[in-house]
Amino acid sequence: MPLIPEEPQIHEKAQGPRATPASGRTAPTPRPVPGPRPAAPPRPDRPGPARPAPPAQRASRDASASAAPKPGSSGPAAAAAAPATPQIQLIPASPEGALDAAEEAVDLLLDSGRTPGDVLVITTGEPHPWAAHELSFGESAYWAQHDAGDDVFYADAALAARAASRPVVVVAVNGGPEAAAVTALSAAHSRAGALLIVCGDPQRINSVLGAGV
Repeated sequence: MPLIPEEPQIHEKAQGPRATPASGRTAPTPRPVPGPRPAAPPRPDRPGPARPAPPAQRASRDASASAAPKPGSSGPAAAAAAPATPQIQLIPASPEGALDAAEEAVDLLLDSGRTPGDVLVITTGEPHPWAAHELSFGESAYWAQHDAGDDVFYADAALAARAASRPVVVVAVNGGPEAAAVTALSAAHSRAGALLIVCGDPQRINSVLGAGV
C-alpha cells in the first residue's frame, strides 16, 4: 500500500545553536565585518555596538599585527620581500626582423592597456629610427624624453645602462656583437619590473640568458 508521507520532523533545535538572548550575555568584543551593517540602537542594559576604528586609528593595530611572525616566515627578515623576477617571453626572429617583431610587441602591449610610459625598447644592433632621430638633436633633448616618462623610450645597448626601470622592457636582438647582446639583455633583465620580451634568435638568446643574465 502506498506510504503516506510524513511531515518533516525538523525542529528548531535541529537548525543549529541559537544565540542566547541579549539580556543574558555579556556584550561580545566587536569584530570587523565584511561589509557595512546598519548600527543597532543601544539597549538600556548594555552599550551599543562599537564602531570599527577609522583607518587612521586602525593603522597602528594593523602595523603591530603585520609585525607578528606568520606561519612559514622566518621573522622580520622575511618581511622584506625579494624583488620580483620579471616574466620572460621569447619571440623568435631573425636579426633583420627582430626590430619589426619588437614593434609588433609594443603595439600589442599598448592595445592590451599598457601606457606608453610603461615600455622601454633596447636594440643590440642598429638603433631604432626614433632614437636616431631624437639623438640628432643632442643627448640632452634625447634624455629629456626619457625623464618625461610619458612615451615609449628607445635605447641601444650602449645607452641602456642609463635608462630607468620600467614595467615592461622589450629587447630587439637585431645584430651587433655578442657583447652588445649580453649588455642589452643584462640591462633589460635588471630594469624590467613585470615583463621582459626578447625578439631574436632563440639559440643565441638562450645561451646569453643561460649564462646568468
